[in-house]
Amino acid sequence: MPTRRTVLLTAAGALLGAGLTAAPAAAAPARPGRYGSPADRLDPRTLYVDPAGSGDHRTVQEAVDATPANEDPATGWTLVLAPGTYRGPVRVPADRRHLTVLGATGRAADVVVVHDNAAGTPKPGGGTYGTTGSATFTVLADGFTAADATFANDWLRADHPGWTGTQAVAVKATGDRTAFLRCRLLGHQDTLYADSAGLASFARQYYGRCYVEGDVDFVFGRATAVLDRCELRTLARTDLDSVPQGFVFAPSTARANPRGFLATRCAFTSTAPDGAFRLARPWVPSSDPTAWPMLTVRRSHLGAGTDPAEPYANMAAAHPWQQQRFAEYANTGPGARVPVPANRPQLTAAEAAAHTREAYLTGTDGWRPWEC
Repeated sequence: MPTRRTVLLTAAGALLGAGLTAAPAAAAPARPGRYGSPADRLDPRTLYVDPAGSGDHRTVQEAVDATPANEDPATGWTLVLAPGTYRGPVRVPADRRHLTVLGATGRAADVVVVHDNAAGTPKPGGGTYGTTGSATFTVLADGFTAADATFANDWLRADHPGWTGTQAVAVKATGDRTAFLRCRLLGHQDTLYADSAGLASFARQYYGRCYVEGDVDFVFGRATAVLDRCELRTLARTDLDSVPQGFVFAPSTARANPRGFLATRCAFTSTAPDGAFRLARPWVPSSDPTAWPMLTVRRSHLGAGTDPAEPYANMAAAHPWQQQRFAEYANTGPGARVPVPANRPQLTAAEAAAHTREAYLTGTDGWRPWEC
């Protein structure tokens, strides 16, 4: 029997077909009344959010707070977001497990959750928000799913010359079995913080057919995260003339975790000059000096914005990228050329068989979010 969540996501058009990428905004429109309304409720565990006031709640945070703590996947709650802009940070606490957030129209561009805090933004009570506190949308709960919505941080470095603390997170997720389907994640520095609740927690996260943009380390963290058929777009910087202008990935995988970041069947695009960006640099944070960052990019198309000769760099001299778990397999495009093999570790076909979404995510519980 399909679960309630499977039925909802299938109704949202969540079946993932073949092909390299699909723009989230081009998803098939939802049929009127597909998710019901407050007057004709889909079921008792569905809440409707509308900034214009026609829903159960006007803000996403109010709706999250209105759901009860939950342990059972079969009794998860669903929030349906009407078209509009929802400004303000949102936090999904760890006890709100198995929550689903759906954009009502099936077009990610129609539903925008956005805020503009940066790491260096002063907090009302003193101090600054820091990287984690800057996040527009924070997910601490296991079993979270979002589909057909935009999550953005529109803080702009150009508006704050001389500012320190320019990290501005759109999404931070730490929960296991976290999935974002056909979503847009928009920002500049540190857009997507794919993390875990602790060093011993190997959180599995899936980003399917998403669009993610940024400039510096804009996919980072220690989760076991798979980006499947996503578009990863590097943005030209107006405040920097030198290269590299930035990096796509900055994994901080815990040493005990056998799987870090995997980008498979993705498209790496850019608005920057040719060769201005690099694929990754390893992040070994002070909170985990034993981290062993891991990234595999396979069967993806790397556009001209990626430097083919030097796709990797160091974040700190004490942790050279050559000593990390960086590898590629069967990539194409001008940014995937291998002029110096030592600069681009390549997997064999046999080795690549261990770097698939199934190997990274399915686990003993059989989790397969791409089949939702």
